[in-house]
Amino acid sequence: MPSQPVPLRIIAFPGAPNLPTFAALAKGFFEAENLAVELTLTPSSVAQAERTAAGEFDVVFTAFDNVVAYGEGQGAAPVDPEYAAIMGATQLELSVVAQPEIKSFAELRGRTVALDALSTGFAFVLYEMLARAGVDPADIRFVAVGATPQRWQSVKGGEHAATLTIEPFTSIAQKAGFNVLGRSTDIFEAYQGGSIAVRRSWADANRQTVLAFVRAYRKGLDWVLDPANRQEATSILRERMPEIQSGALDAVMNSLLSPRSGLTPDGVLLPDGIRQVLALRSRYGKGGGTLGDPGKYLDPSYLKAATDD
Repeated sequence: MPSQPVPLRIIAFPGAPNLPTFAALAKGFFEAENLAVELTLTPSSVAQAERTAAGEFDVVFTAFDNVVAYGEGQGAAPVDPEYAAIMGATQLELSVVAQPEIKSFAELRGRTVALDALSTGFAFVLYEMLARAGVDPADIRFVAVGATPQRWQSVKGGEHAATLTIEPFTSIAQKAGFNVLGRSTDIFEAYQGGSIAVRRSWADANRQTVLAFVRAYRKGLDWVLDPANRQEATSILRERMPEIQSGALDAVMNSLLSPRSGLTPDGVLLPDGIRQVLALRSRYGKGGGTLGDPGKYLDPSYLKAATDD
């Protein structure tokens, strides 16, 4: 008799970067590793950290800066989700989307801007973009709204002047007539945006399950990155994210498959991208001081072991 599938609880932010996971589910890669995956989408980084700390999730798709922030006791919630980054997910191009009448960063002065949380790395990306445009963040009121879908709806509905978006929401906003004031890829050569993390205590006790996850996810990633599968991958994304209009699908896929703005081949963590995250948190984080050693936030042993299998 085959053994019972091992349950695996994953929490991720909504967005096109989930495509390798969608593909691994659709193509049976998790099933082939005897994993029964339950995928939950989080409304915010705070909810994600709180629920992970409560033991509700095992594998976490989150911004690498969230791993750093909670590792440094600077997280937006007073919890310890025990994050350890085991793989890279995306460089994650962040775009500043603004109301149609707003054409520049300077026009955000005196307006409200929606963020996930006020002390996350994505907020720091925006602060850096503003600083380089000569705008003092103190001249703008930032509001914690949650994940990208909620932020985009708050701008679309006129509640806030601008927000940060990822795909597919950037392309959706552009198709709707909203302006992109700038992109993270305009100012950073590398930025470790998305990462795949685990709860350290759970992973220590479930090493074989983590390795099975890594193998299945990498199969999904490799499949998505194979040009021969683009049409089917696009169909999977559209099925999972019906809010993407047909006219925006190509732009979303182009960004997702770009080495500058999208998925990280082989699931590796990018040293230059990690250094950029640490530099921004050193500059804008509430803890003060320079963050140096990235090793305290990582556990590359799982990716190495799964690759060597």
